[in-house]
Amino acid sequence: MPDISVEFQPPGRRVEIQIGATLLEAARRAGVNLLATCGGQGTCHACRVRIASGAVSALTPEEQTALTPAEQEAGLRLACQCIARGDVRVELPPESLSAPQRLSLEGLDTQVTLDPPVRPLEVNLEPPSLSDPRSDATRLLAAIQASDAHLSRRLLTSLSEHLRRQAWKARLAVRGREIIALLPPTNPLLGLAVDLGTTKLAAYLVNLENGTTLARAGEMNPQIVYGEDVISRIHYANTHPDGREKMQSCVVEALNQMVKELVTQVHVRAENIVEVVVVGNTAMHHLLAGLPVKQLGESPYVPAVSDALEFPAAEIGLEIAPAACIYLPPNIAGYVGADHVAMALAAEVHRTHRTVLAVDIGTNTEISLAVNGRLFTCSCASGPAFEGAHITDGMRAAPGAIEKVSIGETIRVTTIENLPPVGICGSGVLDAVAELTRVGALDRRGNFKTGHPLVQSRAGKHQVVLIPAEASGHGRPITLSRADIHEIQLAKGAIRAGLEILLSEAGIRADELDEILVAGAFGTYLDLESALRVGMFPPVPLQKFRQIGNAAGTGARQLLLSRKRRQEADDFARRTCYVELTRHKQFLPLFTRGMMLEPMQPDTGPNAAAHN
Repeated sequence: MPDISVEFQPPGRRVEIQIGATLLEAARRAGVNLLATCGGQGTCHACRVRIASGAVSALTPEEQTALTPAEQEAGLRLACQCIARGDVRVELPPESLSAPQRLSLEGLDTQVTLDPPVRPLEVNLEPPSLSDPRSDATRLLAAIQASDAHLSRRLLTSLSEHLRRQAWKARLAVRGREIIALLPPTNPLLGLAVDLGTTKLAAYLVNLENGTTLARAGEMNPQIVYGEDVISRIHYANTHPDGREKMQSCVVEALNQMVKELVTQVHVRAENIVEVVVVGNTAMHHLLAGLPVKQLGESPYVPAVSDALEFPAAEIGLEIAPAACIYLPPNIAGYVGADHVAMALAAEVHRTHRTVLAVDIGTNTEISLAVNGRLFTCSCASGPAFEGAHITDGMRAAPGAIEKVSIGETIRVTTIENLPPVGICGSGVLDAVAELTRVGALDRRGNFKTGHPLVQSRAGKHQVVLIPAEASGHGRPITLSRADIHEIQLAKGAIRAGLEILLSEAGIRADELDEILVAGAFGTYLDLESALRVGMFPPVPLQKFRQIGNAAGTGARQLLLSRKRRQEADDFARRTCYVELTRHKQFLPLFTRGMMLEPMQPDTGPNAAAHN
């Protein structure tokens, strides 16, 4: 029987199986740790998955018993009962996985002067009487001496109950002229900062009164079932009548779950969250806000809006304080969004007097260069290879993923949580490519060298076996093919071309850089020596590099706590010179050079000199 493909998201694992195999069998073959405590008998109901696309078998009696009509309508199935009839894409709910993916939640630890847009105000009201029958709203506004303050209808629906339950004492959250929430006395005002990544979500619960980060949470972006990159999601939104709505609702649902997790950690109520900041690339920004994205996928790739946005959180269904506001920082261009602005703010790129290059590596890589007060930025379509996607045995950074590779007399690997290897994530692939280049198994063009002891031939194609079948966690070998090497070449070639073009536009050489900041989840874990060996970055001393983690999350927290930071975000977006790589005459030759697996020397020819 012919093989069919099953893709599991969010782990990002693909596997070839024969028609007739269950999705649980496919998950096991792919090394996906799907819960199935009953051993696949259909009795524990733990292996719930959602069919995102593809043909599968009809519901079994066990599934009809285990799943409600609403769950069945939503596409939920039991993996042990569901048989793939063709190529299938499967979404794995977090609760069905036995081990979570590693997420980068930490970033720079920089401080700002506290000046949040929401402030607390204590009130102690006289209760109404026959001699003073004023309405509850009028009584409240008179007590704070702000007759022009605004009470939203959503707040009014609970105002009377809250005042009476709290014996006419309350702590107000006030935003300008708007009363956001009525809280019990002494309750803290909290804010939510979110880094809405293409692949991952990071959320932070922050005390707005002292700036303390109280709790953190990370999840995969559930939109990934609609496409691994923003181009795929834009296409889905444009080709399905309810595409935008689906992607907005699934992210909001994920954020609501993260809010529940955060407030549970610190034993507070979601109603205490009175302000939200969300940073993301332009496509993620638009999809969250319900804005059109068709124009983002068509030249000249312009956003629907580039200015900062503010709107009630209730408009999109976020379950926090009834009148809380969401702030979205400005976007710079169609593919340089508010997350990059937040990263630049956290790293002080916007006001440095040094020469600094900031690279935020992800499915879409954004780069900024600060030179003598001038700011340049660009976006590189680096693709999902650094997330482990499009790699034969690639996977995201979950337990069991190979994250480090070194080659001596043998190939040595390190896996996340030191579990038996079941795949290889982005940092491991980059290490492997760098090491194979160093030992001569790969040439500068990414071709395997026939005759090298590490290079094997299978079905006429060359490969390297990193882990033999008997040493893996799923009984299959973990290999790297020529196609896998090419994916890394494409990704690192795009990044290097972007770096060189910004340097050229600014009229400086790489050796004039004072510092190179490397941000993002992949940037947190990559080995800089491996990156330099294959030519991802210019050949500058290692001590000039600084890995700054999830700086976008740090910037989001700063924007939550400081109105001045929001003004600086507007200024950064306005002052930055955006360079569109797709129309730059040097992009193609630099991209081609950047694909070579060697420490590429900066261009010192006439093209570079033209900018000096």
